[in-house]
Amino acid sequence: MPNNVETLKILGSLYAHVQISDPTLLNEARQKGRDILQKYLKIVPGDIEVLIDLAQLLEHCEPKKSLEMYEMAIELLETMENIGPQPEMLNNVGALHMQMGDYQKAKQCFEQARNRLTEMIETQERDEAERPQLLTIRYNLARCLEYLCESLEAEQMYKEILHECPNYTDCYMRLGCLTRDRGQIYESSVWFKNALQYDQASADAWTLIGNLHMSKNEWQPAQKKFEHILTKAGPKTSDAYSLIALGNVWLEQLMNPGRKKEDEKKYMDRALQMYQKALKIQPKNMLAANGIGCVLAFKKAFMDARDVFSQVREATSEYFDVWINIAHVYMEKEQYMAAVQMYFSAMKKFKHENDPNILHYLAKAYYKAGMLTESKEQLEKALLEANDNVQIKFNYAVVLKRSAKNIFKSVTKITSEMVKNAMDNLKCSERIFVFISKNEDLSLPGAKLLSRTICREEAQNCRDLLAQAKVKLETALMNDEDDRKLKEKQEKEKEELRKKYAEEIARKEEEERKKIEAAKALRSTFVEMTKDILKLPEVVEDKKRTGGGRGRRKGGDDGDEFVNDSSDNGNWKSGDEEGGENRERRKKDKKSRKRREKDGGGSDNDRKQDRKKKRKEDRERKMQEKLSAKQSAKIKSRAFLSSSESSDDDDKKGGNLDEDSDNEAPRNRVDEFESPPPPIIGSSDSDSSDEEEKKTKKKRRKTVMDSDNSSAGSENEEEGDAPIIGASDDDDDEGPSNKKSSDEDVPSKRKKKKMLSSGESDSDESD
Repeated sequence: MPNNVETLKILGSLYAHVQISDPTLLNEARQKGRDILQKYLKIVPGDIEVLIDLAQLLEHCEPKKSLEMYEMAIELLETMENIGPQPEMLNNVGALHMQMGDYQKAKQCFEQARNRLTEMIETQERDEAERPQLLTIRYNLARCLEYLCESLEAEQMYKEILHECPNYTDCYMRLGCLTRDRGQIYESSVWFKNALQYDQASADAWTLIGNLHMSKNEWQPAQKKFEHILTKAGPKTSDAYSLIALGNVWLEQLMNPGRKKEDEKKYMDRALQMYQKALKIQPKNMLAANGIGCVLAFKKAFMDARDVFSQVREATSEYFDVWINIAHVYMEKEQYMAAVQMYFSAMKKFKHENDPNILHYLAKAYYKAGMLTESKEQLEKALLEANDNVQIKFNYAVVLKRSAKNIFKSVTKITSEMVKNAMDNLKCSERIFVFISKNEDLSLPGAKLLSRTICREEAQNCRDLLAQAKVKLETALMNDEDDRKLKEKQEKEKEELRKKYAEEIARKEEEERKKIEAAKALRSTFVEMTKDILKLPEVVEDKKRTGGGRGRRKGGDDGDEFVNDSSDNGNWKSGDEEGGENRERRKKDKKSRKRREKDGGGSDNDRKQDRKKKRKEDRERKMQEKLSAKQSAKIKSRAFLSSSESSDDDDKKGGNLDEDSDNEAPRNRVDEFESPPPPIIGSSDSDSSDEEEKKTKKKRRKTVMDSDNSSAGSENEEEGDAPIIGASDDDDDEGPSNKKSSDEDVPSKRKKKKMLSSGESDSDESD
């Protein structure tokens, strides 16, 4: 039965504890065991033994899930079986916590496991033969203390373990690593050699010694150590790490400044061979692939090298070296800014902002790009982190010298300050070159990569440049003096222009202010004129007399009057004619009254209301026309009046137009916006002589006051000062009445008169 729980449990346990030498078959067996045990736990979730076996199978591939299985098993033991956690389980839980980076919890678990196992041995729950397990737990606790930066406590614990068990080689190697990290290279090598005394075939000990030689750039001793591992310490093809390390040794020979050109191809072929062997053992080994990319880059196959590095970075983005190698490829392809960006990305991602090597690479990229200031800044940062690195000091001196030479060769004008800074840089560069040339300590970082002869030559070049800089300084001082004078002159001119500009602005502002004030005054004048124009004159309805008489009209409304010269002499017509005219007017009035009564057909009150309404509308219409004319044209109208010898022109209306042959009607001169006034019909006798007609035509027309002064004229009229119409000088023979009229020809204020015909008078009355 494939789903039988007992069968699944036994089969899964067998796969979990199988021992096979072939790594591939071992991994397949463990994968089958994981699948079977997980299937069993779905059926029986609370089996403690299965939980422990599955947790052991998941330790290397899924540490988080393995930790959950261990914690679940410990909880079930305490609740169901009332049994405390076993030391082995606590040790494994601590190892998983340390693998996941939680070192505090790992430390607690290791301490619990140590105390638990010690208690069980003392109470004889465990045999004394299990005491070596206590050493393993203590060793794990010391390793955890190293991660917590408690190096002294860890070192003391390693020594205690060695005192109890001198052949514990792992403690020797850890003590060697602690002293190596403190810079104690000799003591470190002693600890590694002590480990070899107890285990000559220890590949780890030989590897640590080889790495120690590589850190000191001792390539041949390192090569021997790794070759010993491959030939004597184990099978030739079993240790991929040693193969990669040996390939790195051959690769480093390509960067040795004292190498021979004919040996470069041999070094590249051997390095490539070692990396390929490592890939055969571990096809997914990133270190081997990265090494192959480096060899391709040395062969100038930059595109292929970049492809290899890109594939490695795609496989894992947590490999720092491959990022730096991609930046190096950009440098070789002279894509300096791309290399700078790649260096910065690597520094930021892996938090290596203070790594002197990366800062050194970055400074070189800036130097190649011609950005000497940025290169100098990066080298100064690198010197702060590694002030004993001779190579960084040499490059810093080179940058200072190059920047000074650029200033001296500058085409543009240089100042004395720039020359002084360049001289200071040359002095500093000279001191650095002299220091390196006299320092024979090859143990300093980068000391073996520099030639002392070249440093002495560079120092002499700096002294020569300093001698030339004195002439440059004198020239720069003269230029500075000329620039200072020119600047003072320019400043003076600027100040004058600034003052002139300020005066011009003030003048324009004053003119603008005056214009604004003038505009305001003109506007005020226009406003006052508009107010005067908008003042409506008082209009009085004149009621025309229908009766005849001589002289001025009497018994009528206070309307316009017409006075001619003949009225002063009395009525020259006969009584019959006067009576005839009166009779004729009465007949006409009677006919008009009958016609109005016939047309109206209403009561007297209705007719009166209609007349009032019509008169009001006519009055408003006339005033509106006069007002608009004054506002638009602002033209003052004048009127011309002529005297007539007839004294009874008020008596004649309408129908006497054909009889006016002696007198000329007075005319009003109006502006083009007003209609001309109606003509004045004066009565004359058919027997009048030609002499009288000539006199009438020669009469001088007198001008009365403007319509704007009509109000003053009306006041004079109300006071009784009637206008006097003067005759011409030819009328002196007519008698005393004419002479009197001539004396009163120029009044103090003249008034414009409105002349009405008899027909208009009748129409007003009829309305």
